[in-house]
Amino acid sequence: MAWNEPGGGNNGKDPWGNNNRGGGNQPPDLDEALKQLMDKLNGMFGGGKKPDGGSGKSGSGNGGIFGLIILVLVGVLIYNSVYTIDEQQRGVVLTLGKYDRTLEPGLQFVIPFVESVQQVNVTSVRNSESKELMLTQDENVVEVAMNVQYRVADPVAFSLRIEDPVRTLEHAAESALRHEVGSTNMDPILTSGRAFLADSVLTRLQNYLENYSTGIYVDRVNIKEASAPSQLQAAFDDVINAKQDKERFTSEAEAYANTVIPEARGKAQRMLEEASAYRSRVVSRAEGEADRFVKLYNEYRKAPQVTRERLYLDAIGNVYKNASKVLVDVEGGNNMMYLPLDKIMERSRQSASEVESGSMNINDLTNRVVEELRARQNNSSRGGR
Repeated sequence: MAWNEPGGGNNGKDPWGNNNRGGGNQPPDLDEALKQLMDKLNGMFGGGKKPDGGSGKSGSGNGGIFGLIILVLVGVLIYNSVYTIDEQQRGVVLTLGKYDRTLEPGLQFVIPFVESVQQVNVTSVRNSESKELMLTQDENVVEVAMNVQYRVADPVAFSLRIEDPVRTLEHAAESALRHEVGSTNMDPILTSGRAFLADSVLTRLQNYLENYSTGIYVDRVNIKEASAPSQLQAAFDDVINAKQDKERFTSEAEAYANTVIPEARGKAQRMLEEASAYRSRVVSRAEGEADRFVKLYNEYRKAPQVTRERLYLDAIGNVYKNASKVLVDVEGGNNMMYLPLDKIMERSRQSASEVESGSMNINDLTNRVVEELRARQNNSSRGGR
């Protein structure tokens, strides 16, 4: 039998204490249920009926409100005493405004309203951008855009030592950049000196941040852009193009020199070697001629006539060796004998070829020789007459 049926369980009483009023099919009264809950809370925190048997509504209401307040306060205390620190963060704990400790990643407990926690991300890389007009060492104006990548190395210093560490970083970066740009000429900044400029700025900026105790570590400094002001950009472009042309012409000239100079040196070395060989040949020949002359002189002293005739014959032989025609003076006559050696040699070669080919026999060759001798004798005799 259901509890809300007449004569049912719990002696006809529902759990809400409605005693089945208004009929067994009516739902429970929510106001009555809330009132009973408040009475129970009052009983737990010292509230209840008055000793004279009164209902004690005023005391019960105040006790219930006080209990709720206590529960809320307990919940707030528990909620504020538990902190979850991520792996990327560190918690800086302040006790009554004074640094106490640093919380590592994980579930941590603090004293509410006495201790406060400042969570600082120490692993993420942060960026700071800046772009300013600056004066170089040679009194030119350039516009430099810089990017600074940094992270928090000391969360305590980052949270407590400086009021605004990010703004301090921006000012320090601008100061370091102005110092380095002011110590450098314009040409390296606009062309090939950006990497060196970035390294110099990083070193100086890190020194500034350490002196300020910001707890920031600079990972990298990038010079994104370095150019002339927009009003002078065209003139600066012409200057840069001229310098690039100069470098290109210089490279081409060096390449040409590297090609021509080794070739010229090779030719000079070859001429020196040829001259040395010629000198050695001439000197050796002169020494040989001198030695031969000395030996010939010694022989001439022993037999002057024989040696004279031999020298004459050698000289005549050297002359005839290179001559194709010979004129012979006939002793006692006014005519000269002409010997066409070139034609005689040609005939001899032709005769030899004919003999080898078999077109001419020995008898014909003998007859020709005899005829030639007779003709020469006749010419000689006529000349003698």
